[in-house]
Amino acid sequence: MVQGYQLNDVEMDVLKEVGNIGAGNAATVLSTMLGQRIQMTVPSVNLVPLTQVPEAVGGAELEMVGVCLGVTGDAPGTILFMLPVSSAAMLVDKLMTRAPGTTKSFGDMERSALGEMTNILTGAYLQALGELANIVLHSTVPALAIDMAGAILTTILAEVGRLGDYAFLIVTDFLLDGNKGVKGHFFLVPDPEALVTILRALGVKEWNQRAK
Repeated sequence: MVQGYQLNDVEMDVLKEVGNIGAGNAATVLSTMLGQRIQMTVPSVNLVPLTQVPEAVGGAELEMVGVCLGVTGDAPGTILFMLPVSSAAMLVDKLMTRAPGTTKSFGDMERSALGEMTNILTGAYLQALGELANIVLHSTVPALAIDMAGAILTTILAEVGRLGDYAFLIVTDFLLDGNKGVKGHFFLVPDPEALVTILRALGVKEWNQRAK
């Protein structure tokens, strides 16, 4: 079971608000882009140990699509958006207006579509966080990998050695065609100093690092 850290109810509500505002903004942009209603909800937001990221998405050996972006500005770090391969294929079909079940592999066009969607999602979440915390955040160009969840995380850690030990996990549910659900996992991994910057900006003066 993934363990969070002991932020109180008010602090967790602030993080949930970031997720809900970001999801609402992203859904509006995607719906306009596709000409169809896309619903997005955020059932949970938490602060988790980075080592538990594979467990949070379903296990280290689960094949996933991972899209990674850098974060620059007042609270630098890295963003990782992960979802199962089958869910990624469903989203690509929707984004590229294909019949359901068409996407079987991820070439340049499919990767570009997922990267664009992640850009929209990332921009919406960073804008929401920036406005609530009164900080400036920007994202870099996304890079996509298809591998087991544990391998994706290991690769990210190897390439970005400055990462801290904790990640904000925003679970994001997409509702397609009114009934087909897709669950993605959006991780904001701040640099060590940036984590304190974000939490303090959100009103978390001190936080307890003991797992629940």
